[in-house]
Amino acid sequence: MFSFKITHKQKGNKTLARTGIISTETASFETPYLIPVATRAFIIGLSKKDIKNLKIKALLANTYHLYLKPGDKIIKKKGGLHKLMDFKGPIYTDSGGFQVFSLGEAKESGATKLNTNNQRMKHLERENKDKSLVKITDKGVHFKSVYDNSDHYLDPKKSMEIQSNLGSDAIMAFDECPPSNKPYSYQLKSLNRTNIWALESLQHHDKKQALYGIIQGGGYKSLREKSAKFILSNKFDGIAIGGSFGDSYGDSKKAMLKIMDWLSPLIKSDVRPRHMLGIGWIDDIFQLVDRGIDTFDCVHMTRIARHGNLFISPESGGNIKNKFRIKIKASQFKDNKEKIDKTCRCEFCKSYNRKEAHELAKTEKFKFGRLATIHNISFMLSLMEKIRKSIKQNTFPKLKKKWINQN
Repeated sequence: MFSFKITHKQKGNKTLARTGIISTETASFETPYLIPVATRAFIIGLSKKDIKNLKIKALLANTYHLYLKPGDKIIKKKGGLHKLMDFKGPIYTDSGGFQVFSLGEAKESGATKLNTNNQRMKHLERENKDKSLVKITDKGVHFKSVYDNSDHYLDPKKSMEIQSNLGSDAIMAFDECPPSNKPYSYQLKSLNRTNIWALESLQHHDKKQALYGIIQGGGYKSLREKSAKFILSNKFDGIAIGGSFGDSYGDSKKAMLKIMDWLSPLIKSDVRPRHMLGIGWIDDIFQLVDRGIDTFDCVHMTRIARHGNLFISPESGGNIKNKFRIKIKASQFKDNKEKIDKTCRCEFCKSYNRKEAHELAKTEKFKFGRLATIHNISFMLSLMEKIRKSIKQNTFPKLKKKWINQN
């Protein structure tokens, strides 16, 4: 059982912001929602109890990594991801295609979702001298494991089988995510291949799982429109937006919004849930909710926490320029007794001020990592709640302006 009900649309012709409820056989949750990522069926630094205390409503796990380690068949024997993770909310899994791409083709081009730094990719470049770790054919993808360099093969049928074994509630169709700097001729070939794989995913997926079709097409309007029309015309349960968006950080954001502006007129009347793959920066969330996106997934909030970055709201000095975060290890905080964030009610903010958090980051790495991760997830879940409330009250444009200073 999978359903999506739109509960409110923000008034005004210039926005597609809406609230809704996604329901699965496991549970339901309200949208817009940022889904935390439990890459290998856990969030680094957090216990199962921490996840329960944070009241996380949905999680996304990574098919590529779980297939390789410990293996999808082993997870199936353990009763699936819900039992393995002791998580009672909906679980999403991606198809594995993006990881095959990002750990193979992308290491040559340097491309990622928003061209952010990827230490694992750099490690692979040093450890493996081959031109690429992946070979893409019309039928599927040959690739080498990031763990032991062993050879593997993934195609739509196998991706659907793996995700069925994982037992997730919602899954992604198998697709190719080529670097944004590939020429039109390659993007067209890739899209045609991805469309065929989408139909094969529909054919082979476990019907107990909701299947999202993925819109690709690189930075070409005609291809994005072609992809959107194709995905919308088929019986997918949800719509996802994929792809790498540019060659530099700022350009990537502009490209992403340009692509969404191409797609918005096509998707605005569709009643299925819309998911943006791999995006979760605060300014992006506001811009994309405005353009009709319902759910997001991103490792950003947990990854930066482990490196000492804590989210802060406008009330505590957060803005576009500082990316709504402070680097708590910086010397400027060694005598700063202000609250980490004035609006946050998480475990970290209740027990530590900025001076104490600074000292903790310097002296107790693992304790700090846990508390920082709790803070960043709690902060983002709270922000999503504020966004949902503002849409219901028809004040989303005002909230957006407060946070990112745009109409």
